[in-house]
Amino acid sequence: MSADAPPAPAHTPARGVTALVAATAASVTGDGMIIAAAPLLAASITRDPLAIASITAAGFAPWLLLGLPAGALVDRWNRKTVMISADLARATILAGVVALLTTDFLTVPVLVAAIFLIGVASCFFEPASHAILPALVGRSPEQLTKLNGRLWSADTFGRSLAGPPIGSVSYTTGPALPFGLDLATFLISAALLTRVKPAPVTAAPRATMRATIAEGLTYLLRHPVLRSLALGMTGYNLGYNLAAATLILYAQDILHINTASYGLLLGTGALGATAAGPLVPRIIRNRTPRQVYAAAFALQAACWALVVITPNAWITAATLAALGIGSAVVTINSASIRQHLTPDTMLGRITAATRLLGIGSAALGALIGGAIATLTTLTTAIMTAVALLAACALAFIVSREPRTDPRPDQDAR
Repeated sequence: MSADAPPAPAHTPARGVTALVAATAASVTGDGMIIAAAPLLAASITRDPLAIASITAAGFAPWLLLGLPAGALVDRWNRKTVMISADLARATILAGVVALLTTDFLTVPVLVAAIFLIGVASCFFEPASHAILPALVGRSPEQLTKLNGRLWSADTFGRSLAGPPIGSVSYTTGPALPFGLDLATFLISAALLTRVKPAPVTAAPRATMRATIAEGLTYLLRHPVLRSLALGMTGYNLGYNLAAATLILYAQDILHINTASYGLLLGTGALGATAAGPLVPRIIRNRTPRQVYAAAFALQAACWALVVITPNAWITAATLAALGIGSAVVTINSASIRQHLTPDTMLGRITAATRLLGIGSAALGALIGGAIATLTTLTTAIMTAVALLAACALAFIVSREPRTDPRPDQDAR
């Protein structure tokens, strides 16, 4: 354990871990349906790549506006209550989407607004869901990695394997159906979360919101390991979404994939990620965070390059599966290190600040990818991502490894 990591209790009984994993599986399966259904719905209204990319960006953009305040509030509030409230809020928004769809009043701007509001609720849910884990299983790196692996496997199975095919197939039955199913999954998740019983934790001191946010940002920026992980997520998500934002158009126009098959194509990414989840402790053993990110950047660059060089549906499916493995490794590794090194009273803020950088860059990448595809071609957008990812891989290869025993300045605590 690093010197500045919070001391771990001798034993923290896991109470409600199964319910937490089940709630995650339920809600993200609904999210996976929308990942496929929302672009399909937008593509049925317009063929403008930038308009379609805005659907992806809308889900990430709230982090740019509310990520930091949400994280600060999560450190003050009961995290279980925050998660349940966020689920109920998202279910309510989706009820409005279903109503507008069934009455033929839904437009692309309205859909963008709905996805944005769902993203606002996620700004609270995500930091709370990450921050609650040490209160369930303690701060042992092994236990955190194991639980993060289970959650990531459940997340990717639902979000990328089960959800997209269900979303695309149910969309062919009726455009409102996948959104209604997503609504139901959030209600199921909220019910399951009532069974999660984390150990009591100390809330963050009631300082001003500005001071609370500044404390979290300062801690993150002055902590060499946490800062390196945040920068890695930023580059990884920027490159991924720059390439993936217009994937629906690439699949339809270049790979000639039909609506139902598009969901299956997205689902292949979860095959690698789901399989990799339980194996991550072995994959990352004796490897530093810098080495893990350097390999992940190189893998992602190679995968997107292969998609362009060999425009074949089967090869694209295989590369998405490989991307799933890389994403599983960097996500589980980063989350476990962050939860191990961060004091409990700051977990919401550190998670939110990291997500702000990572998800904000995803939104930026989606918009850049859509703009490049609009001004040039779909393949140019993907190759731009390849160049960016290759540069990031090189930067992590030549950079100095953060100290394994990091000691932020005392005023950063």
